[in-house]
This record gives sequence, structure tokens and C-alpha cells, in this order.
Amino acid sequence: MTLPGQPPSVAASRAPRLRAPGPGYKWIALSNTTLGVLMASVNASILLIALPDIFRGIGLNPLQPGNSSLLLWLIMGYMVVTAVLVVSFGRLGDMYGRVRMYNLGFAVFTVFSVALSLTWLHGTAGALWLILVRVLQGVGGAMLMANSAAILTDAFPSGQRGLALGLNQVAGIAGSFIGLILGGLLGPVEWHLVFLVSVPFGLFGTVWAYLKLRELGERRPVNLDWWGNITFGVGLVALLTGITYGIEPYGRHTMGWANPWVIAAMAGGVALLAAFCFIETRVRHPMFRMELFRIRAFTAGNLAGLLSGLGRGGLMFILIIWLQGIYLPRHGYAFSQTPLWAGIYMLPLTAGFLLAGPVSGWLSDHFGARPFATGGMVVAAGSFWLLEILPVNFAYWQFALILLVNGIGMGLFASPNRAAIMNSLPPERRGAGSGMTATFQNSSMVLSIGIFFTLIILGLAATLPSALLHGLTAQGLPTADAARVAALPPVSVLFASLLGYNPVRTLLGPALARLSPARAAYLTGRSFFPSLISPAFEHGLSVAFDFAIAACLVAAIASLLRGGKYVHGEQAAAEPAAAAPPRVPTLVPALVSALVPDCPARQQGSLAERIDSVVQRLAHSSRARFGPAEVTPSGLAALAILHAAGPLRIGELAAHAGVTFPTMSRIIDRIVRSGWAQRRGDETDHRASVVSTTGTGEAVLHAARRDRTAGLATALACLDPAEAAALLAALPALESLADQVDAMPPEAARAASA
Repeated sequence: MTLPGQPPSVAASRAPRLRAPGPGYKWIALSNTTLGVLMASVNASILLIALPDIFRGIGLNPLQPGNSSLLLWLIMGYMVVTAVLVVSFGRLGDMYGRVRMYNLGFAVFTVFSVALSLTWLHGTAGALWLILVRVLQGVGGAMLMANSAAILTDAFPSGQRGLALGLNQVAGIAGSFIGLILGGLLGPVEWHLVFLVSVPFGLFGTVWAYLKLRELGERRPVNLDWWGNITFGVGLVALLTGITYGIEPYGRHTMGWANPWVIAAMAGGVALLAAFCFIETRVRHPMFRMELFRIRAFTAGNLAGLLSGLGRGGLMFILIIWLQGIYLPRHGYAFSQTPLWAGIYMLPLTAGFLLAGPVSGWLSDHFGARPFATGGMVVAAGSFWLLEILPVNFAYWQFALILLVNGIGMGLFASPNRAAIMNSLPPERRGAGSGMTATFQNSSMVLSIGIFFTLIILGLAATLPSALLHGLTAQGLPTADAARVAALPPVSVLFASLLGYNPVRTLLGPALARLSPARAAYLTGRSFFPSLISPAFEHGLSVAFDFAIAACLVAAIASLLRGGKYVHGEQAAAEPAAAAPPRVPTLVPALVSALVPDCPARQQGSLAERIDSVVQRLAHSSRARFGPAEVTPSGLAALAILHAAGPLRIGELAAHAGVTFPTMSRIIDRIVRSGWAQRRGDETDHRASVVSTTGTGEAVLHAARRDRTAGLATALACLDPAEAAALLAALPALESLADQVDAMPPEAARAASA
């Protein structure tokens, strides 16, 4: 129906969007976004195990000089592009619709999965094609990752978000381990299947998301922050690229950290990111909302997540090298079989995630994130210590048990931490906040890989060359050939192990022909290389695990400092009632009694609570949903008070609004920066300042009230005729109630409330 004064065209256009989805919608959103995140994370790791088959398929040896950068970019390119783009796509989701960006991500991801599966080129051209299309596939993956958590936060009530985000987060982390097994199974059959496996899921998910997902978030179209996007994208790409090339040897150095290009890329990246932070504090509509870091739960959660990613990100690579280069060959597996079995042997880690993630998410809904996230990091640190003291040639049940404990610890942390971060965000900032969180998570993975590889290679460089020289000469290899092999950078050994190649056969090449068949068979067998590398690798492992322990313990401290359970909106609604002086809410019971004298006392109290609750909800929701994009609901409320009461001190304004002085100071800072209010010194107290509205602020307030009226009129169109008639009949009584509240002196009000 259309009430008098309601614009019919507005009602017709906006009413469908305002209708609430059915009770089962949240489970549709959870299942679809979980499929999207699972697919994106599986594709981030599926190449690791299938790389030997892919390089054989395109006819390229990745260990030849000049080809190692192709290998690195094929592994890291997808991670780098998702780390760089998730914030931008999250911000675009806030502006133009999270579901729209998510649906586009599914389609982009699927299109480039098809393109990868149709690769026909060979040699260097084939590798470059794979790298380019993987990067473009990562664009779709970034769209999925940036908006999935925000869609779930919109769909689920705060009391169920921990479980929902926990399942979604666990699917993302578990997908990285599932990808290892899929790559090991599909690669030997046909390497194109590694990319083709995503296509049917992508097609199904794209159609399903388009038909079923609904836009529930608050869209605020504003101008795009071009300078922020450019400086952030270029800066982060430069930094992560420098880290990627820092793993490669440079000249006579075992690694590339002394490479002037690497140093310049990292320094330039840091400088651009610093410039980005400065820009974001000056532009009107920033991409990266720096003010979100004023939210304690958001800042502590992201810091803990970054440190957790640093401790966890490189673990998968190190465990693969440990299993493929040492453990599995010692236990009878051919080097060509080790990639698949390494993925299978790491299944307990995935099981731990799957076990702990949903449970901890559900518990955090009831008891808050802090105990579970903090405890999870402590458990993870303990598991890294157990891995450090574990012998290199371990008993598998011990290794499996420690991996299970590590997975449980990480699962205990991941779900509550992500839910706490998303709960802390204002509804209109969830896309950007989710993208910021995903950036920290994805960047920490790349940083962690660089750190872990560096620590392992430094450990190998200290002892591996002499061990190779003595071991090879003892088996009759000419000293010149042994010295040449010993002088090769240790990263060659790591890459050979990672790819499942026979390291000695790869390193010696034609020199093997100079040995007797028996000695050549021994050198390339399953015991010589694992025994030779074990002492040096154990030293590097110890240093890497020490770093992981330190990162997890600092993450536990950051998690501990996050504070108690916090949900944006619930605290914002509760704080004024606790902080404000007695006002309308405490007067309502007495006024209801005066208006409706025959109403029993118990019903009067209930009616008073319902009136107060509805009025507050309408005021807050209408400000948030129908207010102008450039002003927050809290800023709009401050302008309304200043318009009605005239110039006020900040303390007086805080008392009127029912918020704390620091909170009101932050609100005033924002509206003064925007030109909607002005601040001047108080003539009677030089320590205080007086705030008043400007002409621009009055215009913004007038436009906001006009938009709120139109928006509420649109919402009324969703009521059935009986509800609308009842509301019209109740309006005179509500207006009379408001008149009595306005007319009642403060002293009488306090007496009535007492």
C-alpha cells in the first residue's frame, strides 16, 4: 500500500530490496560462500604437488638456470595478486554490492580455470601463459575472498556468526591441504585436470550464487579512491615481489637479499605503503579505513591473524620438503611418489582444523573469542615446540599426533578470531574490513614463505656444502665434480625436493656416468641423500620452528588484549543507556500510566520498554540505512543535537547523546574535518571548546531528514493494510506522549523515574 505523501515510484523501486529473506537464506549463503572460498584456497595449493607433472607436460625443466623465477611465480603469483586486490574488491563491495562482486568473482574464476585447462603452449611460452592466467584467476579468487565473510556477517545474527564464519574459515584453510592431495592424484593422470577440476564447481557456484544470493548489506556509492588504490597496489606488489625474488640466489650469494633490485623493490614498496597510509587519512572516501583501527577488537584481531599467518604460512612448504626430501625416501618411497604421499601424510593437520574450527566458532558465539583464540595460539606454539624436538627420522604416529594438535590449535584460533573481527565492524564497512583482514592473511602467507625458506636455506648453507663435498668424494666422484655440486646454492636442493625430483641425480647430471653403476645407484638411491641432508636440515628446521613459536606467542598476547565480547551496534545501543543521565527511557512508565490509567503496572512497564526499544531501533536504523553516504549515523545524530540545542561544549554534547567524552571527541573530529561543524574556544573556559553547525552541516542534516522520510515511507509500503492502519491509529497517542515528555521539567522527570 502507499500512504499519503509517499512517493509511489520510490516505494515501488525499493520495497522488494527491503523485504527480509526467509529463515533458510543464511544457510544458502553459508553453503555458497564456503564453496567459493574452498575452491579459491584449493587452487592456491593444488599446483605444489602437481608442479612436476605440469613442467613435464609443457616440456620445461624448472631447475635449469633462468627457469627458477618461472617456478617461483607459478607458485606465488596467485597468492600475491589475491593479497593485493582483496581490499579494493572489499571496498567495491561496500560501494556497489557485495553479492554483485562475489558473483562476478565466481564467473571470473571459472572463465580462467577453463583457460588454464586449455593450455596448448610449450616451453617458456607455456610457463608464461600459465603464470599470466593464474594471476587473472587470482583476480576472481580475490573477489570471492574479499566479500564472502561480509555476506555471511550480513546474513547471520551476531549470536551465530562465530559458527558460520568458523565453517567458512576452516573450509578456506582446509582447502589448502585438500589441494595437495588433489594435485597429487590428478597430476600423474593428466596435468590439465589440475585446472579442469575447478570448472564444474565454478559453473555451479556461479549460477547458484546469481539465483539465490541477495544483497542485504548497506551500499554507499562514493567516488573511488584512485590514489589509494594505486599506491597500495603498486607498493604491496613491489614488496611481495622483492620477497619472492629474495629466495633466489644472487651472484655468489646463497639468496637474493643482497640483490640491489630486491632491496630497491622492498624499500620502494615500503615507501609507497607509507605514502598510502598518509593518503588514506586525507581523502574523503578512503579505500583503507584507518579509523577502523580505533576499534580495539578489529586491531587486535588483525594483528593476531597476521602473526598467526606468519607462523603457519611457510609450514606447509617446510613439511613437504621434510617429507619428500628425507622421511618418505628413507621409508621406501620413490622420489617420484613422494608428492602424493606427502599430501596424504599431512591429513591429520586438516583433520585438526575441521574438528576444532566449527566447535570453537560456536563456543565463541556464547563466550566471546578471547579465550579460544588465545588458547589456540598457545596450543599451536606448543605443537611447534614438539615438532622442533621431534627427530628428523620420526615415528609417524608421533608426527601425525603433533600435526593434529597443531591443526586443533590453529582451528581454535581462526574461527573465533575472524568472527570477532567481523562482529566489530559497522555494517557499512564490512566489505572493506573483510578485505583488509584477507589482505593481512594473504600477505602473511607470502611473507611467511619468504621467512621460512630463508631460515632453512641459511641453516643448509652452513653445513650442506661441506657435507656434499665429503659425501660425494667418499663415493668416488672426482673432486672437481664434487666441488661444483657443493658450490651450487642450497635452494636448488630445496626446489628439487619440493618438486619430487631425485636431488642427487638432478645435481650431478652427466657426472654420474663417471661412476660405476653400483656407486651411481647408491648415490641416487633412497638413503644417501636423506642421510646426507638430515643434520643440516634439522638445524634449519630448529631455527624456523623457533620463529613460528615466537610468532604464535606474540599472536596469543595480541589476542588476549582484544578485550571482552564486542558486537558493533549492540554495544553502541547499550552504551548510551548506561552513560547518559536519566532521560526519556526512565520517564516512559510514568507517562504511560498517565496516558493509560487503567493499564496494569506490569503491562505499563512492558509497553514502555517496547515503545523505547522501537523508537531507538527506528532512529538508529533509519540513520544508517537512509542517511547520506558521506556522514555516519553518529555524526548525523551529533548534527541533529547541535541544530536543536545550539552551540555546545563537547562534554555537554556527549551528555545529550549519551556517549562518553572520547567517543564524542572522535565524532566531532570527523564532522569538523568534513566541514559540517566548526569548533571555537570557549570564552569562559580556555581549556574547553564549543561546537556549532555550519551552513554545509545544516544542508546535510536537511537532506538526511528528507532521505529518512522517503526511506521510511518506502519501508511502510512493505506493511500489510492492517499493520499500516494500526500504526496510523497509534500515531496520536505517540505524539501526545512526546508532547508530555517535552513539557515535563527535569526535576519532575527525575522524581517520576524514581
